[in-house]
Amino acid sequence: MLKKPLVALATVAVAGSLAAGSAHARDQIRIVGSSTVFPFSTAVAEEFGKTSSYKTPIVESTGSGGGLKLFCAGVGTDHPDITNASRRIKSSEIEKCAENGIDATEVKIGFDGIVMANAKSAPQLELTLQQIFLALGKQILGPDGELIDNPHQKWSDIDPSLPDTKIEVLGPPPTSGTRDAFNELAIEGGCKTFPALKAIKKEDKSRYKGICRAIREDGAYVEAGENDNLIVQKLQANPNAFGVFGYSFLAENSDTVQGSKVNGMAPTFDAISSGDYPISRSLYFYVKNQHVGAIPGIQDYVGEFTSDKAIGDFGYLSDKGLIPLPEDERASLREGVSGLKPITKADLE
Repeated sequence: MLKKPLVALATVAVAGSLAAGSAHARDQIRIVGSSTVFPFSTAVAEEFGKTSSYKTPIVESTGSGGGLKLFCAGVGTDHPDITNASRRIKSSEIEKCAENGIDATEVKIGFDGIVMANAKSAPQLELTLQQIFLALGKQILGPDGELIDNPHQKWSDIDPSLPDTKIEVLGPPPTSGTRDAFNELAIEGGCKTFPALKAIKKEDKSRYKGICRAIREDGAYVEAGENDNLIVQKLQANPNAFGVFGYSFLAENSDTVQGSKVNGMAPTFDAISSGDYPISRSLYFYVKNQHVGAIPGIQDYVGEFTSDKAIGDFGYLSDKGLIPLPEDERASLREGVSGLKPITKADLE
């Protein structure tokens, strides 16, 4: 468990204001955010409820963007204490939190890969980042080097070696951190393999992002909501479809779905932890410092989540698909969160 930080002393006054603002001050931690981090957070919450004197925290899957919006909306019992995120907080979100009197401490918990998976009853696909962009990018280069709306209807339109089936990819909506990361790592990763498109970044960064992170909206990519388990079920019903979700859901459903190879690498635990699998990202949660000491158990919950028992090499979260941080980084993490240092926009630079 974490030592009580000095900053917790400042929460005594906040505790009073929380209680005053509600007929019944909460005695249960409330957590929102990323659907990818949801199974990890739920496992920690259940373990925390069993092994501590506190109630089991309530965990909701709202998507990273949706969770941060709720988290930054205000201080008090009507607002969540912690938000999970499958991408890092944005400068605009730090500003929104600050406007509402919120200091947030960042906790990096490990790594995850984003997979393009399909049913095991179908062949495993081998793709390059460039092919993913050509399949799902909103605009691509035409025969004369001009930008055109993506014309590809079948995978074989991109490369004759790919399946002669309709491009149909089920994935998360724009509010999802998985979507943000997929846009950046996979769509942009493929876009910048074209020198003419990569060159736009030097001339006009905003235009470059508008081209290289935009997903087509003509039905080839289907926004399937924040429920990754639902995507897995739909893949089982439609062997020609592919789904975009975090590695943990692949690990949990490896009996029915398989991940596509990307740039020759399958999405395995070892390939993600080594960085060899190209669509990998960090996972986080954010603590509302003003609620520490006011809502019971937040410090101890953070202590449980950052313990080697949970996020270590052989921790119970690795069984659920979390890729652990290196040992020295985990030690540094625990030291950093014990003081609840607020994240600032300068930390993002």
